[in-house]
Amino acid sequence: MKDHHYKTTITWTGNTGAGTKDYRSYERGHTISIDGKQDISGSSDPSFRGDKSRYSPEDLLLASVAACHMLWYLHLCSVAGVVVTAYEDRAEGTMVETSDGGGYFTEVILKPVITLKEAAMQTRADELHHEANKLCFIANSVKFPVLHHAEYRVAD
Repeated sequence: MKDHHYKTTITWTGNTGAGTKDYRSYERGHTISIDGKQDISGSSDPSFRGDKSRYSPEDLLLASVAACHMLWYLHLCSVAGVVVTAYEDRAEGTMVETSDGGGYFTEVILKPVITLKEAAMQTRADELHHEANKLCFIANSVKFPVLHHAEYRVAD
């Protein structure tokens, strides 16, 4: 087994002068920094006093699941001889807020629209989603189901 290690720095940028004196006295803004990469401006979800123009942890979790699946899927397609010419996923996630203010995701539904070079590749292309889900590092790290509702098109 091979270990991979990752590092990130999260810097809170939301001190408006009084720190966390009370729930409304601070902003949820923060910066996500990883050496050698562009910073990401983060906040909490707007439901929790966050800035809707910034990425929330929930946004990033959903994006991570979708991106990991896509990358594995494209790899498996290339190995299986399934030629994908375009891929766009409009993934959706559902999170439930609990009575104590916490919460959890109940599911993620990946909804990729995939353009294939040939219509004859569709059956195999569809089967590869299940394999990608088994291999995706992120999907294997979460406790909610990751479902797939793919739509296929054929390149002109």
